[in-house]
Order: sequence, then structure tokens, then C-alpha cells
Amino acid sequence: MFHVQQRIERVLFDPTGLPAEQAWAPALRLLRYPYALIRDLWKGDLNLRAMSLVYTMLLAIVPLLAFAFSVLKGMGIHRDLEPLVYEFFRPVGEHAAELTARVMAFVDRIQSGVLGSLGLAFLIYTVISTIQKVEESLNFVWRVERPRSWARRISEYLSLMIVGPILTVAAFGLTATLGSTTFVRWLTSFEPFGTLIYVGGRIAPYVLVTALFAFMYSFIPNTRVRALPALVGGLAAGILWVLVGAAFAAFVRYALRLTVVYAGFAIFLTALIWIYIAWLIVLIGAQISFYVQNPQYLRTGQVDIRLTSTLAERLALNIMTLVGQDYRTGKQRWTTNALALRFDVPSATLAVVIHSLESAGLLVATEEETWMPARDTSEITLAAIADAARRHHGGEPRVHVRGTRLADELAAEIDAAIHERFKGKTLHDLLKSHAS
Repeated sequence: MFHVQQRIERVLFDPTGLPAEQAWAPALRLLRYPYALIRDLWKGDLNLRAMSLVYTMLLAIVPLLAFAFSVLKGMGIHRDLEPLVYEFFRPVGEHAAELTARVMAFVDRIQSGVLGSLGLAFLIYTVISTIQKVEESLNFVWRVERPRSWARRISEYLSLMIVGPILTVAAFGLTATLGSTTFVRWLTSFEPFGTLIYVGGRIAPYVLVTALFAFMYSFIPNTRVRALPALVGGLAAGILWVLVGAAFAAFVRYALRLTVVYAGFAIFLTALIWIYIAWLIVLIGAQISFYVQNPQYLRTGQVDIRLTSTLAERLALNIMTLVGQDYRTGKQRWTTNALALRFDVPSATLAVVIHSLESAGLLVATEEETWMPARDTSEITLAAIADAARRHHGGEPRVHVRGTRLADELAAEIDAAIHERFKGKTLHDLLKSHAS
């Protein structure tokens, strides 16, 4: 299997030996994306993430809907979310109406006011922790090591849960209202406007679903996602949602043995399978958006990139230089993701070096999750930066090697030579020489 994978990668990524190389190049570049997705699914990381989100969804679907309903109740449109719940369960088949009714019954009980202040606090905590789990999964896809701070989670997540339901209901309501206006009904009597309006009405819900996916991919990961990759990932997820949903509905419709064997449990079993598939579609769309924005990772995928000591030292010196320059001028403050984009290195890989610098007392994070020197640049020696980088695996060595005298002396001489090269030089001196 490994040799087959190597041959496929050689054809897709190193097509120099193929005839008519230039003619095949566009098609090969396009085929890299499905290959990377199949490889990632085969490894199983996305599947495990989707399974964990199923468990989270089962615990949090009622609190999430209850919170959304409480926001919409003051506007008198809280029941407009019920059709959206039904649309989510539609692929389950004839049990979709029953599942929707049960979920809405749970939500109505929570909305009746029997929770009290403690229950309300638990409800808000459940909402925040649920979106946090989704963020962790999308951060995994985007190779983001550092999540949002708790202050940002509370403010941004609650803002999302307040504004999101209002915009969603407004979008679906606006679509329905436009389709029922007198002008639109009059316009449908003329061709080709009638056909166009009919087709537009049929695809409008799928356009909204695509927009919802694109918004998730641009907002939830704790990194900057450009508009085009988010839109491509949202479009792919929307198409998969329609196709897979139709296939799953057909499977449930004709899987009579499932109902016979599991009897009353069949409804819950089919719901669990569909929730798993739905989360898998979300993660696949996120993976596509990541690869569209970062095509250089199509070949490596989720493989951990291990830094050599030399490369770690170079990154550490570059990080401290950029952070020190901007701290002195006050022009810009660097985040982990901004530094990763600057160096074209995965943020998860760069975070290891940054963590070493932070542990050594050379960097400190601000409330805005940006980095600044932990102390005056004249007090930060280049030798300290190099030492922190060479221990980028974290902390002091956990094992002590019982080596030979000659080899240990040689290693000590190498360390002494490095310190001699940096002797008396500080980050301030480096920044000063760079400015001149």
C-alpha cells in the first residue's frame, strides 16, 4: 500500500517523466485535492473528530436551540427555527418529523423558565463549550495550535449565538417573502423569468447552506481565512450535503431490515449516523478550504513537521527580530498565525518554537494574543535565544546520556563556540545593526 501511495504522489506531484507534461499539468494539479482528501480520510483523523462532535452534538443540540430560541422569542419569530431543524433531519426520512417534534418539545420545556439562574449559567457554559469543540476541530484542520483566549471565546461565541439565529431566520424569511410577492408572481408568467424564478427558488436553500458553511470556515478557526478558500470549501460542503443527504435518505427508505432488527431504536440509530455524516461533511469542507489557501500542504497533509536544531534557531532569531522591530516602532504586533504566514511554516510547527521562547522568558503574550518581548531588548541575549531554540522540544532533557569522554568534550566545545559567537550581543544590538 505504501509503494502504491508513493507512485501516486510521484505522478501527481513530480510529473517530470510523463509525456506531454504541460498538457497534463492542470489536470494533475486538480487531482491533488481529491487525493489529499482521500488520504486524510484514510488516516482516520477527520473521522475521529467527526465522531467526537457527534457526542458533543447529542449533549448540546437542545441547549443550543434553547439559547437561539430565547434570542428570537423577544422578536416573536422563535418558531421559525423549527423548519430549519426539520431540514437538518430530513435525510433521516419519515422519522424526521418525529425527531423534530421531540427536539422542539425539549426546547419548550427549557424555555418554560424552570431552569433558574444556575440552569441559565449552565446553559451558557454548554453553548460556549460546544462552539469551542467545533473550533478545536477546525483548528486541527487548519494546523492552528493556539485557540482563542477565554475572553475572546465568551465575547465572540455569544455574539455569534445572538446574531447568527437572527440572520439565519431573516435570510430564510426574506427568501420566502420574495417568492410570494405580487410582482414576483406576475413576473413568473413570462418566460424565461418563470423558469429562472422557479430554479432560483429551488436552489435558494442550498445557496444559504453554502453561505452558512463558508461563514463557519472564515469565522470559527483561530486564523485568517481568505474569502475565496472559505467560499470554495463552503460550496464543496454544500454540494456534498445535498448529494450525500439524498443518498442517505434513499438508503433509509429502502433499508427495511434496519427497522425490523432495531425496532424503536432505528430512529435514534439513523439520527446518529446522519449527525456523524453531517459533521464529516463540515470537516471535509474545512479541509478543502485549507488546501485551497495552502496548496503547498497537499502532499504532506497532517504529517508533523519536525524542526532541526539549526532551523529552530533560525526561526527563533527571526521571530525575535520581527517582534522586537515592531515593538520598538509600534507599527504592528505579531500573532502566531501572522508569523506562520510570514515564514510559510505551519502554525502548529512554529508554535513549538514560540512556546520555547515563552518558557524561557523571552516572549510574552498580550490580551490581544499578540507577542511582545518579555523584557527590554537590551537584556535579551542572542545566546539565550539560541539556547531556547535548541531546546524547542520543551524543557530540559528528560534523560541523561552516559556518553564517552571524548564525545562529551566535543559537544561541550560546540556549545562553547556558539556562546562565543554570540558573546556580549543582545537583541537590541541585532535590531540596531539591522536598522543601520
